[in-house]
Formats: sequence, C-alpha cells, structure tokens
Amino acid sequence: MKAVLSNISPQVKHAIGNISDFKYIKFENINTFKRQSLITEMNAVTKNGFTDVFRKNDVTNTRIISVGEVGVVVTDVIIFASTETETTAYYLQGNFDPEKIKSFANEETFDAFSNDLLQMYQTNLNPSFNPVNK
Repeated sequence: MKAVLSNISPQVKHAIGNISDFKYIKFENINTFKRQSLITEMNAVTKNGFTDVFRKNDVTNTRIISVGEVGVVVTDVIIFASTETETTAYYLQGNFDPEKIKSFANEETFDAFSNDLLQMYQTNLNPSFNPVNK
C-alpha cells in the first residue's frame, strides 16, 4: 500500500494532500435495488462522526464527500459516487486540506483521482515479470 501511495501523481497529491492509508471498493453492473442499498448504507455511515463537505442525491448520480475531523484537522475522508452503471467508494486517512477535499465535488477531479489511484494500485499488484530475464 505504501508503494501505491508513494507513486501517486503530483496532480493527485496536490489535489488532496497527505494520504497515509486508503480503502477502495468498486461495484459495476449492479441492479437498482443493490445500488439503492449501497447508497442507504453510505448515508448511515456518513451520519455518524462525519461532516458532509458535498452531497448530491440525484436519481441517476449520487455523490457524497464526508470528512472526519480531529480539532481543526481533517483526518478521515469518505468519497462516494454512484451512477446507474458504477458505484465507487473511497476511505482515506491522513492529514488533509479541507478546501482541496472539496475539489472532489468536481466530477473531472474525482475521475482523475480514481483513474490515477487505480492505475498505481494495479501496477503494484501486477508488476511486470519476465521469467526469461532472471
């Protein structure tokens, strides 16, 4: 995990700040009932100990950004996005700039973060290996 976090692009690092750990889950091709169930679960999680930075609850596009704070420092972030084709959730721990976290309300920023982080994660899970060159 530390290898993934250390290889995040400068743009993503600048967008959010210092990440010490993250959790990620993605659901694709889920039915309407399962999607609504995930949204309901996320609403329950973010109502306990988290403060909403951004919330958009549309039928076709739900986006939630909630933070946990210790004093004036944002230490935990939940970023949740759900469309009719895909539902994604991130849980980040670290020391974050609240203004930068708000930037994830922008769909392009969120997508760039998701793509960059997943690419780094998959690269570290599946390093290139050539058995011929031992």
